[in-house]
Amino acid sequence: MEITGRHILITGANRGIGRAFAKICAEDKANLHLVVRNEDAELVKELSTLGAKSVTVWNADLSDRSAVTALVQKLKGVQIDILFNNAGQLTGGLLETQSMNEVSEMLQVNVNSLIELTHGILPGMLERKRGKIINNASIAAYMYFPSNSTYAASKAAVVAFTQCLSLELKDTGVSTLLLITPSIKTRMLDKVIDIFSKHIEVPDEAMSPSQYVKMIREAILHDLEVVEPSGLTGWALKAAKFAKPLFDFEIKRRFHRS
Repeated sequence: MEITGRHILITGANRGIGRAFAKICAEDKANLHLVVRNEDAELVKELSTLGAKSVTVWNADLSDRSAVTALVQKLKGVQIDILFNNAGQLTGGLLETQSMNEVSEMLQVNVNSLIELTHGILPGMLERKRGKIINNASIAAYMYFPSNSTYAASKAAVVAFTQCLSLELKDTGVSTLLLITPSIKTRMLDKVIDIFSKHIEVPDEAMSPSQYVKMIREAILHDLEVVEPSGLTGWALKAAKFAKPLFDFEIKRRFHRS
């Protein structure tokens, strides 16, 4: 699918992968729709300078169900060609130490808002017989680490939702792109290291957001259905998928509760 001239809605657009993706799409002269909690005039100016055909900001707190519903209502009648469900939150630690309020908020952002936005925007895509839904999952959807129970559950839900939706959309002109995202050098990775390293060694392989969004861009242009990591992370992902007993053995060997 082409990016130039398309209307692209990006959640979590003010930092990390979302910001980097907005910038690369601006260079392709797309019409950008940014979903952020707070106004970011500098980001809008930067994207316009990079070549964005237009930049529209939609303020919404995706951890608030009513705010997501209100956003969907505002977007009715707005042409969206590509929906990038990118926003995400992280929870972690031994299950008994996690805050259920934080877990509930994470599930609202990572799963519920993703489904509700897709539910609201999909009908317009189907009517136009054109569109792409990009959902940001994670290697955590397949690689089950201690201290990652709730976050992994949210990303496994994203994988299941996207794969089911992909089958539903056969021959409609609308497609999905599932991102099995590896470690990316963002603030979330800093939090991952802080939380998980208390109980298990965290691999230090990570790529920059700008590197990763180039992969996403190529996947869009070539209508790929999945983006998976390469390198050591790619091999570990394959082990988790196809040699789970060996993967689990190694994880248990490295894990300590205290």
